[in-house]
Amino acid sequence: MKPRIEALEAIAFDLDGTLVDSAPDIRHALNSALQKAGMRSFELEVVRGWIGDGPEATIARAMAAQGIDPHDAPGRALLAHLRRGFDKTALAAPLALGTVFDGIAALLADLARQYRLVVVTNKPTPLARALLDAARLLPFFGAVHGADRPEQRKPAPVLLNEAAARLGLDAGAPLLMVGDGRADLMAARAAGCPVALAGWGYGAEGWDGPAPWRVGTPAELRDALLPAMCTAVTTQNTLVHF
Repeated sequence: MKPRIEALEAIAFDLDGTLVDSAPDIRHALNSALQKAGMRSFELEVVRGWIGDGPEATIARAMAAQGIDPHDAPGRALLAHLRRGFDKTALAAPLALGTVFDGIAALLADLARQYRLVVVTNKPTPLARALLDAARLLPFFGAVHGADRPEQRKPAPVLLNEAAARLGLDAGAPLLMVGDGRADLMAARAAGCPVALAGWGYGAEGWDGPAPWRVGTPAELRDALLPAMCTAVTTQNTLVHF
């Protein structure tokens, strides 16, 4: 369901799969860590399906796919080792292979004129800020809320509630969550926030809640959130073609 636009004051964006197609870089960082540990690497489409719950979850899924329990004592030690290697590669080259989704920079530039923008991501804050900086998107955002502790990770509403508090908003309606995954939808529902599902992202398989407001492109989201701008552009184009 589309939210009441006039009630919105701020917008929280997910990062991976919403702002940036970072799957190639996540795959590179993951496979680099796995190969150095003598483990099997994975194709892009497989890794893309593991993205959304943070790097530890992605690494744990890669371990489980090789028959290694990431939850027992040896598995936890291996996961911590792989995570250090993952972070080292990801920080050294945050956006060497991936790209910003088409239309995102223009969307953020337009939205920033009317709304306060923040990032709410399951990436740890240092990795998130490095990626946003490499993508030249960091200046659009007033804050980056990364999952630096397990309890902060979406689908928990912790980060959205923290973002609302930092913005001085009552949790809920004034803050729109824009994301591409099931965790984004669940976190928004738990926080009482309206949500827009980014149809250009990695997908929200397994969502069993109410049908979300789905937007197909960044331009569609901009036109919905900035109807006055859409009207002005339409009028201008009409005059040009008259």
